[in-house]
Amino acid sequence: YYGSFGYQVANFYALSSRFGTPEEFKALVDEAHGLGIAVVMDIVHSHSVDNEAEGLGMFDGKEDLYFYSGWQGRHPAWGSRCFDYGKDETKYFLLSNCKYWMEEYHIDGFRFDGVTSMLYLHHGLNRCFTSYDDYFNSEIDDDAVTYLTLANKLIHEVRPDALTVAEDVSGMPGLASAEGIGFDYRMAMGVTD
Repeated sequence: YYGSFGYQVANFYALSSRFGTPEEFKALVDEAHGLGIAVVMDIVHSHSVDNEAEGLGMFDGKEDLYFYSGWQGRHPAWGSRCFDYGKDETKYFLLSNCKYWMEEYHIDGFRFDGVTSMLYLHHGLNRCFTSYDDYFNSEIDDDAVTYLTLANKLIHEVRPDALTVAEDVSGMPGLASAEGIGFDYRMAMGVTD
């Protein structure tokens, strides 16, 4: 959905036409590499477009193949679908997506969009994150933490020099450490807050 600057993804394995054809994008990546520039892709695994005609919403005739059912399946602020990271189908789909972009297009790493929304069942909405009690409680989506850890392990296994960045408002301890969730960097979106 182009109106969302590309952040409501309908097809996770298709390149936006903004970047040309797949062959043109591959040439762009090769040119960047030739100039010593790494290509880091903004990857959206935090949610999916709600459009059922083009997206994953009713892919198998049910709303919950990849997503939570009921209220958890809808993002209250973004009008999109929320992945259920506890489902094998979801994990395999998203992990394969990371590997695909690295192997097919030689992407050097990823900036994971909306990590705060993934980590917390409340999506970080109307939260200040002022104490450790805000991070370690029943509102953490443990399955999302596991998925993000697996994604970082896979990405660094496929390419040990790959770069991963978490766009995060919360400041979750251990997010950007090898002993924690495994991101190389945290893009601290909530510094001003």
